[in-house]
Amino acid sequence: MSVKPKIESLLFISAKPMSIKQLAELIKKDKKEIENAGEELVEEYKNNKKGIQIIKNGSKLQMVSSSENAKLIQEFIKDETTGELSRPSLEALTIIAYRSPISKIDLDRIRGVNCSLILRNLLLRGLIEAKNDSKKQETYYTVTFDFIRFLGINDVRELPDYEKLSKDDTLDRMLSGGQSSAEQKNK
Repeated sequence: MSVKPKIESLLFISAKPMSIKQLAELIKKDKKEIENAGEELVEEYKNNKKGIQIIKNGSKLQMVSSSENAKLIQEFIKDETTGELSRPSLEALTIIAYRSPISKIDLDRIRGVNCSLILRNLLLRGLIEAKNDSKKQETYYTVTFDFIRFLGINDVRELPDYEKLSKDDTLDRMLSGGQSSAEQKNK
């Protein structure tokens, strides 16, 4: 399989730009091959005049909506960021509040679905923030001060049953394949 479809898939699910280096490591191909394929994709998308574009900024690529649809997208985002949160968004936000910092992969596994759009929406609303862990090459999500202030609390630990729910190892067991935190530490 060509590397271009792999790059497209990764860019599609990523909520942020991805570096050539990161794509090369994930796809397990040479950086030069990824860079060349990325440049080809940028041109192909530009020439196709579709609603989606791939843009390059330095050594990073990102899939974005086309500039021709900017007004439409702004209206949608405005509606999306001012309305009530959907039940899936509330579930994800609750998990992040009680289990943060949490990676997207773990959030996806807990909820059983891809949470990319939910995370994007929560980021746009300023309820969560993303922090990149360069050692693990993962992004971790936590609630923001705005979220805490919006709830009228001074600390996330003031959430109902925070101590009990944040320490419950049921999720840890699920994410690790059935072992408790204590069992994992003894390995």
